[in-house]
Amino acid sequence: MRAPYLLDPQLMDIVVNEELKAYIDPLTAEEYEALERSIVDEGCRDALVLWGDVLVDGHNRYGICRKHGLPFQTVQSTRFQSLEDVYLWMIDQHLGRRSLSEFQRGVLALRKREIVAARRAQVAAPSPAPADASAQAHDSSTDRVAPEPLDTREALAKAARLSSSQVVMIEKIQKQAVPEVVAAVKAGTISINAAAAVATLPTEEQVAAAAAGKDELKQAAKRVRESRRKPSSEPAVVPQQEAARSDEDSVESLRQRVAVLAAENTALRKQVGALQEQLLARAGGGDQTADVGAPF
Repeated sequence: MRAPYLLDPQLMDIVVNEELKAYIDPLTAEEYEALERSIVDEGCRDALVLWGDVLVDGHNRYGICRKHGLPFQTVQSTRFQSLEDVYLWMIDQHLGRRSLSEFQRGVLALRKREIVAARRAQVAAPSPAPADASAQAHDSSTDRVAPEPLDTREALAKAARLSSSQVVMIEKIQKQAVPEVVAAVKAGTISINAAAAVATLPTEEQVAAAAAGKDELKQAAKRVRESRRKPSSEPAVVPQQEAARSDEDSVESLRQRVAVLAAENTALRKQVGALQEQLLARAGGGDQTADVGAPF
């Protein structure tokens, strides 16, 4: 960027692009009042960033300086070649702000992913041959370097300083939540976790919950979470007749087993008795033989 220089707001013709101005969430009323007090008391210390005559960064400062007739500095950026470059720069600048909420950082990271993916696809695609060498020399897109991809949850989470699960929830809110629920999570009325749960409800239920206020939104999120836990946490319900039949089968099986063991026990007792009789018979026969052979 070029060195900043001081300007009188009445003499400078700066173009405010409403699309750029609305690309980043505006300051809250409290944040704007604090910024205005600071500029009125201490002056505009940070330079406004311009792309030609288009204001890129410093919309609030520019408006406050014009309102109070205060001078300000501007600096020209020479890095921008397209509106996409401006968007990427704005996103990176705001991702570093501590005042942004986790949801805002996640939204900006998702926007950056879309721009980066489109840029990389554009760089990878073969470009048509230029009419002559001079045309190729002036084609700035041939010198454009594709930014690092954000095609994984981990890369997105790192860019936004969030966890991977938070990125997933923010993406769900962006895709499924009605504007009223998005506004609630932006305002801090409900958490990202609660908003992601409410976003799974039908549109009518989301709108009704948001209209009812903070407590109803929290209750709606709680109902969604409980409905998810029931299938995994509650045991399968067995009909009473089937349960009774299962108990009867178990008792009958035990009875049969007892009967088998009893029969085996009886057979073993008979075998033991027969063996004892054989042993006694053999012992008795041996004694008689010994008596006959002995002398008188």
